[in-house]
Amino acid sequence: MKRENLASALHKASGKTPPKADPSKPTPGKTSDNGAGSERPPSRVGKRLVAGHFDPAAVRQLKQLALDQDTTGQALLTEALNDLFIKHGLKPIA
Repeated sequence: MKRENLASALHKASGKTPPKADPSKPTPGKTSDNGAGSERPPSRVGKRLVAGHFDPAAVRQLKQLALDQDTTGQALLTEALNDLFIKHGLKPIA
Protein backbone atom coordinates (compact mmCIF):
# COMPACT_ATOMS: atom_id res chain seq x y z
CA MET A 1 0.00 0.00 0.00
CA LYS A 2 1.47 3.35 -1.04
CA ARG A 3 1.36 6.08 1.61
CA GLU A 4 0.23 9.54 0.60
CA ASN A 5 2.64 12.41 1.09
CA LEU A 6 2.43 14.65 4.15
CA ALA A 7 1.13 17.70 2.26
CA SER A 8 -1.77 15.70 0.83
CA ALA A 9 -2.58 14.19 4.22
CA LEU A 10 -2.60 17.63 5.86
CA HIS A 11 -4.84 19.08 3.14
CA LYS A 12 -7.23 16.15 3.50
CA ALA A 13 -7.30 16.48 7.31
CA SER A 14 -8.02 20.23 7.05
CA GLY A 15 -10.83 19.69 4.55
CA LYS A 16 -8.96 21.63 1.88
CA THR A 17 -8.10 20.26 -1.53
CA PRO A 18 -4.44 20.24 -2.56
CA PRO A 19 -3.44 22.75 -5.24
CA LYS A 20 -3.31 21.44 -8.79
CA ALA A 21 0.21 20.73 -10.06
CA ASP A 22 1.31 22.51 -13.23
CA PRO A 23 2.63 19.74 -15.52
CA SER A 24 4.85 22.21 -17.38
CA LYS A 25 6.93 22.83 -14.23
CA PRO A 26 9.23 20.27 -12.63
CA THR A 27 8.07 18.89 -9.31
CA PRO A 28 9.71 20.87 -6.48
CA GLY A 29 11.74 18.87 -4.02
CA LYS A 30 12.97 16.40 -6.61
CA THR A 31 16.49 16.14 -7.94
CA SER A 32 17.34 15.10 -11.44
CA ASP A 33 20.00 12.56 -10.42
CA ASN A 34 18.24 10.40 -7.85
CA GLY A 35 14.64 11.65 -7.63
CA ALA A 36 14.73 12.11 -3.84
CA GLY A 37 15.38 14.93 -1.43
CA SER A 38 15.39 18.63 -2.03
CA GLU A 39 16.72 20.57 -5.02
CA ARG A 40 20.52 20.57 -4.89
CA PRO A 41 22.58 23.70 -5.39
CA PRO A 42 24.83 23.50 -8.48
CA SER A 43 27.93 23.14 -6.29
CA ARG A 44 26.56 19.85 -4.88
CA VAL A 45 25.36 18.21 -8.09
CA GLY A 46 27.28 14.98 -8.62
CA LYS A 47 28.67 15.06 -5.06
CA ARG A 48 28.03 12.69 -2.14
CA LEU A 49 27.88 13.45 1.57
CA VAL A 50 30.57 11.96 3.83
CA ALA A 51 29.80 12.31 7.53
CA GLY A 52 30.97 11.16 10.94
CA HIS A 53 30.28 11.66 14.64
CA PHE A 54 32.96 13.57 16.53
CA ASP A 55 33.53 14.96 20.00
CA PRO A 56 32.02 18.47 20.35
CA ALA A 57 35.48 19.83 21.21
CA ALA A 58 36.81 18.56 17.87
CA VAL A 59 33.92 20.21 16.04
CA ARG A 60 34.58 23.53 17.81
CA GLN A 61 38.29 23.24 17.03
CA LEU A 62 37.56 22.60 13.32
CA LYS A 63 35.21 25.61 13.18
CA GLN A 64 37.77 27.80 14.97
CA LEU A 65 40.53 26.69 12.60
CA ALA A 66 38.31 27.54 9.64
CA LEU A 67 37.74 31.02 11.10
CA ASP A 68 41.45 31.49 11.86
CA GLN A 69 42.41 30.41 8.34
CA ASP A 70 39.59 32.44 6.73
CA THR A 71 38.27 29.32 5.00
CA THR A 72 35.47 26.80 5.44
CA GLY A 73 35.13 23.51 7.26
CA GLN A 74 34.42 21.95 3.85
CA ALA A 75 37.79 23.18 2.53
CA LEU A 76 39.62 21.90 5.61
CA LEU A 77 37.96 18.49 5.34
CA THR A 78 38.85 18.35 1.64
CA GLU A 79 42.47 19.08 2.55
CA ALA A 80 42.40 16.41 5.27
CA LEU A 81 40.96 13.77 2.92
CA ASN A 82 43.52 14.56 0.23
CA ASP A 83 46.34 14.34 2.80
CA LEU A 84 44.96 10.94 3.90
CA PHE A 85 44.81 9.71 0.31
CA ILE A 86 48.41 10.82 -0.35
CA LYS A 87 49.58 9.16 2.87
CA HIS A 88 48.18 5.86 1.61
CA GLY A 89 49.59 6.21 -1.92
CA LEU A 90 46.34 7.28 -3.57
CA LYS A 91 45.56 10.23 -5.81
CA PRO A 92 44.26 13.35 -4.00
CA ILE A 93 40.83 13.56 -5.63
CA ALA A 94 38.61 14.99 -2.88
